[in-house]
Amino acid sequence: MRRHPLLLAVVLLATACTAADPEPFGPVPSEAQLAWQRMEINMFCHFGPNTFTGAEWGTGRESGGVFRPAALDCAQWVDVAQQAGMGGIILTAKHHDGFCLWPSRFSTHTVPDSLDVLRRFVDACRGRVKAGVYISPWDRNHPTYGSEDYNDVFVNTLREVHSQYGPLFEQWFDGACGEGPNGKRQRYDWPRFMQTMNELNPQCVVFSDVGPGCRWVGNEEGRAGESCWSTLCTEGASPSDNKPAPAELETGHAPLNTEHLTLNTRRWIPAECDVSIRPGWFWHPQEHPKTVDELMEIYFNSVGHNGLLLLNVPPDTLGRIPAEDSAVLVAFRAERERLFATNLAQGAHAHGQHLRGHGARNVLDTAYHTYWAAKGTEAELTLRLDSVTTFDIIVIQEYIPLGQRLTSVGLAIDEGDGIYPQTTPDPPLCTTVGHKRIVRLDSPLRTDRLVFTFRSLAPPVINRIALYNSLTPNPSPKRRGE
Repeated sequence: MRRHPLLLAVVLLATACTAADPEPFGPVPSEAQLAWQRMEINMFCHFGPNTFTGAEWGTGRESGGVFRPAALDCAQWVDVAQQAGMGGIILTAKHHDGFCLWPSRFSTHTVPDSLDVLRRFVDACRGRVKAGVYISPWDRNHPTYGSEDYNDVFVNTLREVHSQYGPLFEQWFDGACGEGPNGKRQRYDWPRFMQTMNELNPQCVVFSDVGPGCRWVGNEEGRAGESCWSTLCTEGASPSDNKPAPAELETGHAPLNTEHLTLNTRRWIPAECDVSIRPGWFWHPQEHPKTVDELMEIYFNSVGHNGLLLLNVPPDTLGRIPAEDSAVLVAFRAERERLFATNLAQGAHAHGQHLRGHGARNVLDTAYHTYWAAKGTEAELTLRLDSVTTFDIIVIQEYIPLGQRLTSVGLAIDEGDGIYPQTTPDPPLCTTVGHKRIVRLDSPLRTDRLVFTFRSLAPPVINRIALYNSLTPNPSPKRRGE
């Protein structure tokens, strides 16, 4: 990658002026965004009248009486989420049909007081997992939809939910904008909606097509781009109009606008990768969950590509997550734990030029807030393992509190004679890294000496490097439900 000489000089001068700690580069995550990213996998629960009618998008004309879960058990949802290794759940408190899963004062299309699903949900989550909500601005039932009055209704709805049921860790906004019951489309007041959220809970991570807390990844397959930046240019964009193309949302935008040599047009808006465990988003009796192998592929392409995986697991007409979905989720977690049980780089020796106090050995510890701070935008790190080791998975993490920087990672093998045959010449091992990059090699490598080469927009800050062998059996597999 060719860098502008003026930019390189500025970056190197800034680095040289620091006493020990590197300066942040470009946009960086807030504390809430960092905590969100480190959750890695959360659960989505699509639940509402569609669960009972078989629809995916309701019309808004359904009778509220159709929503009658026979054995609603939100605590069971939390049990499943915890058994699957998920730290948060987002509930579709209001989908496009306008039906509210709480007795809202601002709608007549709601559950009765005796069936306040949202209350049962947040109470079940409390102290166990984080609770979030999906509240669609599209409302195919409300009579004011399509007028300015509806923007008042929606703001009041947000206030009602977040003041009475909060604090909530994530607010999910769908950008869908269709016709309401009067045949009119709504002009959403997005600036007002976002300002309301900031007033209600500035720590809540707000999802939409363009953030500001996290962004849609551009597809519903749970797949981030081969390159995936946590930064995005949103000038002139809104969640419904003028948003970046899906391909741009998959990759994000590099934090540096090289044409103008500026860092100011980007924001930290990481990718959330939403996908359903079943073919549909709502529960349908004829559908079945994905296999563990399918979920693992999704995991590698979401969490392993610097995204957060939001996996939809819809409750059925009983109001419970089906046993077959739960069993797959438990097995999915067991497979992840088997795969990443033994870091084969543990005990290795790491060497690379570094800033004082941030040596290369930091990539081998388990502490999050330690890191290797390299010198220069082209850096090299050598790992010498205790013995010849076979591995086929490499995990690399940047220390994103200081920004996302890497543009390319290469790997060579030191055969002990000073010659490093490049194992991944073109393309490189990977391009972007961010919070986490999981690289699966085409075939296993067997060596005790590795040389990583890094190219970046600013001197790299690497939090962790780990090696794994996917063929290693689990020595003590857990029984289902443990």
